[in-house]
Amino acid sequence: MASKKLRVAVIGAGAAGLCAARHILTYSDTFLPPVVFEASDQLGGTWVYTEQTGEDAEGWPIHSSMYHNLRTNLPKEVMAFPDFPFDPSLPSFLHHSDVLAYLESYAEQSGIQDHVRFRWQVDDVKPVLGEQGTSSGWDVKATVRGSGGSTQHASEHFDAIMVCTGHYAIPFIPLIPGLDSFQGCLLHSHSYRHPEPFASLTVVLVGAGASGVDLALQLSPVAARVVLSHQGPPVCGLPEDVLQVPRILKVAKETVVFGDGSALQPDVLILCTGYRYRFPFLALAQLGLQETDYGVGLLYRHLLAPRHPSLFFIGLCQQICPFPHFHCQVLFALAVLRGRCPLPSAAEMEADAQGQLDRYLREGGLALHFLRLKAQQWSYAEELAQQAGFPPLPPAVREIYEATRASRLRNVGTYRDLKYRLLGPDAWEEV
Repeated sequence: MASKKLRVAVIGAGAAGLCAARHILTYSDTFLPPVVFEASDQLGGTWVYTEQTGEDAEGWPIHSSMYHNLRTNLPKEVMAFPDFPFDPSLPSFLHHSDVLAYLESYAEQSGIQDHVRFRWQVDDVKPVLGEQGTSSGWDVKATVRGSGGSTQHASEHFDAIMVCTGHYAIPFIPLIPGLDSFQGCLLHSHSYRHPEPFASLTVVLVGAGASGVDLALQLSPVAARVVLSHQGPPVCGLPEDVLQVPRILKVAKETVVFGDGSALQPDVLILCTGYRYRFPFLALAQLGLQETDYGVGLLYRHLLAPRHPSLFFIGLCQQICPFPHFHCQVLFALAVLRGRCPLPSAAEMEADAQGQLDRYLREGGLALHFLRLKAQQWSYAEELAQQAGFPPLPPAVREIYEATRASRLRNVGTYRDLKYRLLGPDAWEEV
């Protein structure tokens, strides 16, 4: 007798969710078509741009952190899913609208749209226990947003859950003494859209990650003064009129005091301080998981709940090559569900995850940055491929990624002028 096909819920229709749906459809011998829950009315996740910030007209939160002139900080040659290249006629560093168009094409060619439930907000995901306490799948409750502000509630059963909700929607607000007393304009980069509202103003940017550096480049031509406050080495290639200072020590009403004792009275303070993870639909403690400084833990291979190995978190890791990373995680997860990738016991998986965290901390890593894989992403992807039996990422992806990182360190203002060309899985050139 044929075995029962598995029904998988995919939460989120951004890049990770679309990747999950594409590959679930590929293995139609094992899986029923996926159900993709998307709270908004459009696929694309963080790549969907809107002028709105805060809440939409219906009172639902705006998740997009995209600003109008954003260009990718990785070239398309390494951003692409391994089985779906970008249009080669495009420049290497793309405007965000090109990435959204790519994801829409990816979904269309994969036949995903028919399986996306737009305006379905997942409220609750709970495991169902069968006889003798064994897992019997998951119950998912959701709110369906109708027209005119009406809502309905629905509940359905699934065999597995793939959480693909991203981590660029809930701003992380650092603990800066006196921040609440600031009398100027205070915002997070999540709410930044255009440079023009800051014309002729003095702006302090907090943090020199991707958004902090980008905003310094965008605001320099229009603002009266731009100050970039951070704790790392000087950023090379910023305009000469961008002042780099140490991290903020405290805020006292209209005055910002920096770590070197200098002070400034800016008009605007923009927090470019990253984002928090949030899974309001999961009772993490009941799943053997917990909220941590770095997000959620402890997960086997950064993606699987040891006590509930049909619950997967796709895309939690940071400082990675995102789409190829999602691809590897999804293929690993589906290999587990297909029975092609035997797992250790729950206790062994928990011990493995704890051991990895302990080693990271012993080597001087900060718990907050545990999921920042950086160079480790390549061995991580290789291990997933070996364990689950799928082809590894092409060597050229890593090589172009590292070349881009080096050129960005040399000059943040010019590295996007470069163009790359893939010549094969292990060959590329700069053109």
